[in-house]
Amino acid sequence: MIFAMLAAASAFLVQSPDKSIEVQLSTDGSHYTVQRGGEEIIAPSPLGVTPANEAGYSDLLPVEARRDHIKRVVPLIATKAASTSEDYNSLVVTYREKTSLHRQISIEVRAYNDGIAFRYVLPKGQAYAIKDEVTGYRFAYDPVCEVTDYTSSHENTWRAVPVSQLDSAKPLDMPVVCASASGRTHFAITQSNLAGYTGSAFQARPDGFQVHLTPHPGDAGVAVTSPDGLNSAWRVVMMADRAGDLISSHLIGNVATQPVGDFSWVKPGKAAWDWWSGPTAGEKPTMERFKRFIDFAAESGFPYFLIDAGWAYGSTPCCNADPKTDITRPEPNIDMPELVRYANKRHVGLLLWVHWQHIAPRIDEVLDTYQKWGIKGIKIDFTERDDQEMVKFFHDMAEGTARRHLLLDMHGAYTPAGLERTYPNYITQEGVLGAEYNKFSDRITPAHNVRLAYTRMLLGPMDYTPGGFHNGTPETYKTREIMPMTQTTRGQALAMYVVYDSPLQMVSDDPSAYEGQSGFDFIKTVPTAWDETRFLDGTPETFVALARRKGNTWYVGVMTNADGRSVTLPLTFLGKGAYAAKIWQDGADANSVVSMTKTIRSDGSLSLDVKPAGGAVVVLTPK
Repeated sequence: MIFAMLAAASAFLVQSPDKSIEVQLSTDGSHYTVQRGGEEIIAPSPLGVTPANEAGYSDLLPVEARRDHIKRVVPLIATKAASTSEDYNSLVVTYREKTSLHRQISIEVRAYNDGIAFRYVLPKGQAYAIKDEVTGYRFAYDPVCEVTDYTSSHENTWRAVPVSQLDSAKPLDMPVVCASASGRTHFAITQSNLAGYTGSAFQARPDGFQVHLTPHPGDAGVAVTSPDGLNSAWRVVMMADRAGDLISSHLIGNVATQPVGDFSWVKPGKAAWDWWSGPTAGEKPTMERFKRFIDFAAESGFPYFLIDAGWAYGSTPCCNADPKTDITRPEPNIDMPELVRYANKRHVGLLLWVHWQHIAPRIDEVLDTYQKWGIKGIKIDFTERDDQEMVKFFHDMAEGTARRHLLLDMHGAYTPAGLERTYPNYITQEGVLGAEYNKFSDRITPAHNVRLAYTRMLLGPMDYTPGGFHNGTPETYKTREIMPMTQTTRGQALAMYVVYDSPLQMVSDDPSAYEGQSGFDFIKTVPTAWDETRFLDGTPETFVALARRKGNTWYVGVMTNADGRSVTLPLTFLGKGAYAAKIWQDGADANSVVSMTKTIRSDGSLSLDVKPAGGAVVVLTPK
């Protein structure tokens, strides 16, 4: 009788707690739709997985439907807020084939006030091999979406294109960020919780997007294998009124596996860094050079110094995986225990760069060595894959470093998918076209920098590596490897420390670049992790204005594209009363900022003059 009643239903419906978002799941599990505010966001779209060695699931009959409502406050560590309110309605529908195979598959759907997520669950008791997913996102309109091409390093520029004009032959990376037909809803499509699974890309279609799983290396016919049951990644659709409102969402982390154990030891902060300002090859490390950066970090109040490529025995400065390299030994002229002692006396922790191929075969030995030395964290580079094997490596590294109280920074990495929630010591990662490209090309434009806040940054921490203090504009910029320039002003260099999420944030230039320079006083004191984040104003095509709170102090960052503008910001996000506002904004040339202090009130507004390719920052303290 229960089976018959389930099958007779016209559709399974789940709504967000505030009833603004609605997901309908077909009774046969073949498709779904999404609405927000009564407007269709996603038209009927396909669901399912494709087995690798047997027929696809067909003739599904619902045999069980379970509902639940979860509401709780989740404390957060070293991220864009001190806590998040997790509030959702869930529906899990289990289907069984009417064919002789009688296979089962469950579809789990969650509806939050800021989006939806769904995944596939295959029952335990048998092994699985999956070739791909059937999952798609179809539109009855032609949305304009911010997209970026999928590459192995996940480092590319973004562009706004109508879906109908996208090239189906070019896979797209996470996320795609679109607007509904009315423009009342902005949404981002991505993924979360890849544990035991694989990464994916989007294939464009004239009417939407199709998920394609990353296959096993050397076997295009299999993407995922599991010896006993299988949970797919979560397919996530974040939704908000404005594109910038997506920035404060915690949806990706909320559907990830939550942390277990004590992570109160995780210490966010800024790090001096020795690679960005110097040559990428040919420079041998010395104790004197490393001590110079340690002294700079100590004098500036930074808790870390990142020692990049070239320190390990038998390595070249950058960046190959030479089998002769031994990352458990430093170069003969580097006394690592002495360097750690020197840094510790100055309250600076050391972070080490390693190539992933050097650590993967002997994770425990390497991490035990670093823990014994007193290293505080590692940066792993050139992973450049998101297949199931590499996803497992990411999880193994996050777990292994957490167990030894080490921070983890992954580079050449796929884009975030919630692992930083599961392991808060996984403190930042690349997967972004960041400031390192200022050494090689002119791709890091003001427009690119603004777009990052509305696209890649939605997914999680972003090791863009700001702090370049040889500033310019697109007209004055020159590509150079040593002491590189930026195409943006000093004001934008400061604003990146407020706008860009990264609990471990690089101060990328050479110490000499900061001596006596305007604006460095702000970099020395700005936090890297926050109690609250609020979007104020802007669009991906123009500028971004973001406010972040630490304690009772608010920090505001504004970044613009190549166009200068006057930005007027309402101050209603402040608590009632008067505030002392210290302002840094673009000066007479690209390499300067002017600062001033004035009193403002929360019932007023704040106007900032932002030069072309520029920015501004404000620190607001209650009086």
